[in-house]
Amino acid sequence: MGKDSYRVVAIDGPAASGKSSVARELARRLGFALVNSGAIYRAITWHILQNGINPGDTVRVTQAVESARIACHLENNESRVFIDNVNPTNYLREDRVNEGVSRVSTIRRIREIVVNKMRHYARSHDLVVEGRDIGSVVFPDTPYKFYVDASPDVRLQRRLAQGQRDEIAARDHADFSRLASPLIVADDALVIDTSHLTIEEVVGKIIAQLKLKGLAL
Repeated sequence: MGKDSYRVVAIDGPAASGKSSVARELARRLGFALVNSGAIYRAITWHILQNGINPGDTVRVTQAVESARIACHLENNESRVFIDNVNPTNYLREDRVNEGVSRVSTIRRIREIVVNKMRHYARSHDLVVEGRDIGSVVFPDTPYKFYVDASPDVRLQRRLAQGQRDEIAARDHADFSRLASPLIVADDALVIDTSHLTIEEVVGKIIAQLKLKGLAL
C-alpha cells in the first residue's frame, strides 16, 4: 500500500542561479526523486525545432506538442523525457534550444501540459522539483519552498563556465515578464543568495530549514 501523500521540495530561481546543482545534491541527500522542469521545456523545444517549427509560432507549436507522445518517467531517480519515443537528453543544451526555449515556455498551453506532467510524478514519489514556477504554480500547497538566486554578474560567469552563450538579461526579461506563470518569489519561500556559497552550503541551509518545518529526514 502506498503513502497517503508524497512530499515535494520546490526549488525556484532564475537562469544560472545554481538551482539545478543544488536540487540534484539535495535530492541525493534526501533520497527524493529529482524533477527538472527546464529539461521538459527544453525537450519540447528541441522537438519543435526538429520539426522545422518556429518557436514563436504559438499555434503550430501548440498543435505539434498536443499531437506528440510525451512520456515522462524516472531513471536512476531523475526525471527523463521521451517525445515520440526519442530521448533528446544529449541535445537539450544546444544553442538553438537555448535560444528558443524561452519563447516556447511562454505559451500558456505548453505550460499547462508540463505542469500536468510534473504533478504526475508526485503521485508516486517524494520529489525535489526545480524550475521557475514550482512553488507558485505547480505545487503551491507544498510547505517546502525555496528561491535560489545570485547576482547577475555571478550568474553570467556561471553560464559562460558551462559553455552556454544565451543572454542572462534576455532570459530574465522573458521569465519575469511572461503572462503565463511568470518567475516570482512565492510568498512563503525562503530566498537564498548563492553568489558566495558552495553547493554544500546552500544544501545545508535548505536541510536546516526543512528540519525546522518538520520534514522527517
